[in-house]
Amino acid sequence: MAKKRRGTAVAVAVATGVVGAGLALSPGSADASSGVAAWSSVQAVTDVRGVTAPNLLSPQLTQHPVAQGSLKLENPTDQVPYYGYLGDGTLLPDPALTQAPGVKVEASKTEPDKNVYLRLTGQHGADASYSYGTRFLFQGHEGGGSGYITRINLDADPAHRVTLLATKQADGTPLPTIDGATWDPWAKRLLLTAEKGNKGAVLQATPDIGSKVEDISFVTGRAGYEGIQNDSAGNVWMIEDTGGTSVATKTKVPSSFVYRLVPYNKRDLTKGGRLQALQVTSRRSGSPIEYQKVDAEHPTGGAFTDDQKDLSTYGPSLRTRWVTIHDTRSDTSGKAFDANALAKAAHATPFKRPENGQFRPGTDFREFYFDATGDTNTEATANAGYGGWGTLYKLTQRDPSSDEGRLSVFYAGDKEHTGLDNVTFLDRTHVAFVEDAGDTLHAQRGALDSGFVFDTSADYSHGRQPVRFLGEGRDPSATLDNMLSSAGGGFQNDGDNEITGIHVSNGDPGPGGILGARVPRLFHDGWRMFWTQQHGDNTTWEITPADR
Repeated sequence: MAKKRRGTAVAVAVATGVVGAGLALSPGSADASSGVAAWSSVQAVTDVRGVTAPNLLSPQLTQHPVAQGSLKLENPTDQVPYYGYLGDGTLLPDPALTQAPGVKVEASKTEPDKNVYLRLTGQHGADASYSYGTRFLFQGHEGGGSGYITRINLDADPAHRVTLLATKQADGTPLPTIDGATWDPWAKRLLLTAEKGNKGAVLQATPDIGSKVEDISFVTGRAGYEGIQNDSAGNVWMIEDTGGTSVATKTKVPSSFVYRLVPYNKRDLTKGGRLQALQVTSRRSGSPIEYQKVDAEHPTGGAFTDDQKDLSTYGPSLRTRWVTIHDTRSDTSGKAFDANALAKAAHATPFKRPENGQFRPGTDFREFYFDATGDTNTEATANAGYGGWGTLYKLTQRDPSSDEGRLSVFYAGDKEHTGLDNVTFLDRTHVAFVEDAGDTLHAQRGALDSGFVFDTSADYSHGRQPVRFLGEGRDPSATLDNMLSSAGGGFQNDGDNEITGIHVSNGDPGPGGILGARVPRLFHDGWRMFWTQQHGDNTTWEITPADR
């Protein structure tokens, strides 16, 4: 780990600010000192109730807003007038209103979530006479109760900066709130996920204004899908976050699965395919590690078994295989189905709230890293050895379509490194995981969320720790929301800021641009880095070298 130095403070714009045209940055050739390995750690930002705080970045880095919640869309509607706010209230709390159930003292915040960077030609917007450029950042919106898709036009001026692509599906059904996102280069569609349990969905959407959005859950099933990622064979990997039953003290029973869709036609996912779920074999019994229902005989379900301990602590790798849970050639109904229920019935292995994953570049899609968020509570009795602090996993296979592989714990979380959620690779061996710990855990540990750089060639089993490259602060709007939500009374917005949408890409929309296909050359050759400070001001940032 590099010697700790004082981080660079970057103030967050207030909710009524405007992003200027000069902040649409061009990818340059500047480097961040000697590369990712030279980034220095910063301190976590202290959680002081009612106090705003700027973000801290490694001194080698700086950041610039590319859009924020109060930026008006170029094609606003009454329902969705702004990038990150609905039109159901004022952007800051209205003092004339009294907080109460059903009363919105301020506009609902829509939480722009995962980012997808693409270089595309021939894109259009609301202004037929305007040239929108070739560099775009796409996101679905997770909060506020109304889902929609936006596109940040990185080459555009403020009036044309953000385009509303869709609020409804092609059949007129309103979009669900959206979490995960990726680009499928064969289908030439954005793939978007709705993290809503057995009412969740996978949607596909065209990338231009007036986007055609279709629910393909008759192929992918319904589950609490969040992370979504293609591999080089055209398979679609999906990570599910379903909370699970709470048992013991603040502990959730592992109830979520890792899925792989093997499509029959990778250029058209509506042609169907086989949905599979990951199954891990117990090193103790030789049987699958499977979901354990909470009942009188098993009052804590599978939360405290020896197998769960093996899945949560450093040790030998465990054998894996993919089990098919649904096939559209067998089920020709064309109807959506409950993927989580089928995974349980097929004896697939549940994890403790997995959320996102990505293939390590330079491995020909043979190494897949994913996280399990854990219980996000210092009082969880599963924290000590049973995954309560969260876990990072490495899955290795001979190739991305192999049915068998090996799973090992790459990093076991602790109080200072927990709630790990979004992920992106920075180069061949360095990967960034960022926290979504939540207000309760922030207060318990006295620290807000952080982003960490892990070295995949390192051994973390003997106390080594990652580099904290980002200490997230709390912007003015999030500070207000934290105070309002803690007061009760049905306040509809989330409190503290959350790190999401961490994303490194060169924007290549072809198969060679799939995340993991090429080794990133961060800040070189068009490789760019973005993240979103969700909640509060809902600012989306681009990270660049400090010396640019």
